[in-house]
Amino acid sequence: MIPVRQLSGVSVSPPRRLSGVVPVTVNHGVQIDGSRFWVIHRRRRYGPFDYEWSSDFRGVELLYDGKKFGEYCSADELFADLKPFGLPMSVVSVTSIVMGCVLFGIFRGLREPERRELVELCLHEHGFDRFSLS
Repeated sequence: MIPVRQLSGVSVSPPRRLSGVVPVTVNHGVQIDGSRFWVIHRRRRYGPFDYEWSSDFRGVELLYDGKKFGEYCSADELFADLKPFGLPMSVVSVTSIVMGCVLFGIFRGLREPERRELVELCLHEHGFDRFSLS
């Protein structure tokens, strides 16, 4: 239940915040910090998105705000579902592109500057230029 405050006889509920959502000053973007990244959409920051090797090191678990949302098992097996988090479709699309680039870069041994370049190229190719890297 959201607490309600009384202001001059008017009930006002504070705005609801989704888990992992933080208001920012930039309209759109992607912030990358090592393996973690955040997607900024309409001045809200969603994340962190991250990955974690499975206990047997044969797969990679995909995480949103510390909660598993998918798993990469092999080039033929990738499962992901962000629907339970109620994220905007643009955030889901950008997350898919960035996470794909991060995993591709890790498995190909790309250095961080090369992974960042790959992310920028893929975002451009898919029409998400407004989500620039910061």
